[in-house]
Amino acid sequence: MTPAPPPSASVLFVCVHNAGRSQMAAALLARLGGDRVEVRSAGSAPADAVNPAVVAAMAEVGVDIAAATPEVLTAEAVRASDVVVTMGCGDACPYFPGKRYLDWTLDDPAGRDVEAVRPIRDAIERHVRDLLAELGVEARA
Repeated sequence: MTPAPPPSASVLFVCVHNAGRSQMAAALLARLGGDRVEVRSAGSAPADAVNPAVVAAMAEVGVDIAAATPEVLTAEAVRASDVVVTMGCGDACPYFPGKRYLDWTLDDPAGRDVEAVRPIRDAIERHVRDLLAELGVEARA
């Protein structure tokens, strides 16, 4: 059996609490990009747990993030990534020359119910699909 090729890109999703937007983006990129993209997510001030409405909204589309935990943003994670996607973390995100930085303007799901999280999830999926196309990675069905 031939080993799988290494990932074609490494992407880090960053938001303040790493409990909503960045968790959804990472899970969707992992699902749609598979082993062709290395995925990380982190927050500048991580929460204690992923937002339950986010977990529920992702479960509706068949993505289980119930066991996901918010992670602290480290300089090492930024250095190890080709693309850094920020989602409202402002000045708290470290900058390293030579990295590709994107900023996705998305509503914050904090304090919202599942119904309000769905359009945020769907917007993130559109961004993720566009990013995969830019990286030359065909999205999985």
